Amino acid sequence: MVRQIVKDPIFLGRKSRPATADDLPIAQDLLDTLAANRERCVGMAANMIGQAVQIIVFDQQGTAVVMLNPEILRAADRFETEEGCLSLPGVRKTTRFRTIKVRYQNQRLQTRIQTFTGWTAQIIQHEIDHLHGILI
Repeated sequence: MVRQIVKDPIFLGRKSRPATADDLPIAQDLLDTLAANRERCVGMAANMIGQAVQIIVFDQQGTAVVMLNPEILRAADRFETEEGCLSLPGVRKTTRFRTIKVRYQNQRLQTRIQTFTGWTAQIIQHEIDHLHGILI
């Protein structure tokens, strides 16, 4: 189901709890909401649709990816950039890494470890920040 985008910085500033199997419907709502906003959004965290749970979704070259409980294990090649957010007005400066290694669970609750680079790595970092209550 497509959900409304939360724009309340107090709610968005809260840390999210770990995701469980009971939270899988939230992942589907995130996918639906990302698809509905694909013209202006490339990634979303569950708190952006009012759910303070550790789930993110993002577009990886035309394929929607779901991550439950993502954790950055390693990051390399720091750079400065500017980002916007569907939940917040404007564009802000931030620091990201060009390469990250992430441990997460897929929608089958299987643990995966994967390395991401470039634009995809930047999207994942932005969404993981949301899970920790970090707003750019």
